[in-house]
Amino acid sequence: MNLQERIARRQAARGQTGIILDRDVLSPTVHREEPVGRGSVLEQLLDAVEPTFGRGFPESFAVVGPPGSGTSAVITALFRSLTTTLGETTGTIGTTTRAGSGEPTTWFIYVDARRVSSAFAFYRTVLSIMTADSVPTGGVGTEELRDRLVSHLEPHNRRAVIAIDHHDEPETITADRVQELLDPVAQHTTVVPVGQSPPPTWEDTIIEVPPYRRHELTDILTERVSSGLATGAIEHHHVREVAEWADGNAHNALTALFTAATLASQEDQPALKSTHLERGKADVPDECIHLDRTLSLPETRQQVLCTLLALESAGIKTCQQPIRELAAAIAERSALTAGTVKRFLYELADKDVLTRVPLEVGGSGRRPSTIEPRFPPIAFQTLTPVNE
Repeated sequence: MNLQERIARRQAARGQTGIILDRDVLSPTVHREEPVGRGSVLEQLLDAVEPTFGRGFPESFAVVGPPGSGTSAVITALFRSLTTTLGETTGTIGTTTRAGSGEPTTWFIYVDARRVSSAFAFYRTVLSIMTADSVPTGGVGTEELRDRLVSHLEPHNRRAVIAIDHHDEPETITADRVQELLDPVAQHTTVVPVGQSPPPTWEDTIIEVPPYRRHELTDILTERVSSGLATGAIEHHHVREVAEWADGNAHNALTALFTAATLASQEDQPALKSTHLERGKADVPDECIHLDRTLSLPETRQQVLCTLLALESAGIKTCQQPIRELAAAIAERSALTAGTVKRFLYELADKDVLTRVPLEVGGSGRRPSTIEPRFPPIAFQTLTPVNE
């Protein structure tokens, strides 16, 4: 945290009595502008894109790492810095280098496959970053958007480096599909798959992001709490304990810390206690998926998940109820039919948002199953917009 951020934090803290000063800073779904402990990875990424600093164009490369290793954080930080350093921006993350001159023009474009799953959405996302002109959200065909993209990249000195993040998650747009969509402009584009593994047929460069070491993760948590929580809200040994427990996974560490802070805030406590931290860690399930995967779901699915979690508060032991009965209970508390809810629950299980667990029943015949969340419930309920 630089000096300006420290001053801004002190200004923001004046007059506040709550333990949480900035929820976004603590959120595991928000990436900081400067990734902590990823200097060597950023150097490898800079090596990969270095041709754009002259008149060249980078070859395709993939960025891979285990859950919580910060693959999304480093690629968004890199593209954001390239945008700031190399030229004018026309979108959220995009840059034109030496635009308006005879020099090559290159856009650096980040695409979140969790939110861009169709060809139309992909073309629209890319175009909205490359041009300041309005890009239609509907009323035109996918072919028209493709033709616009081809026309925009047609000049020989225009290129685009496109990162496709989370390409390897269930029901997201894959890197191979992106390559197909960009085939008409293949000579003008570089595709950068980002995820836990490279595409199955990938033969180009792979940049590996290792799990965080304990001291690196401790630094990340310390940086977050120093600007997100009130002074003295957490003792440093608690931060180290969370970092050690998370075993290199920054998402899980931040989620546990965020949950603990949320619980302490709800109880109007001036500091996090060990009980808050234990509950925060317990709220992160084994093989936890990234929280943003649930927050990127359609609103109806998020509402079903919220209602499912609320059943426990109503005294219903969801882990003991068959999916059919859970669907009926959710339908009673929503405008959806039991059949629709049941279909949603199976769909969410297929996407690995929920886990199907067989129930122990007497007698023979087909065993019913229940469902358990693979996401952190308290953090999800806190951050989902359907609860606002």
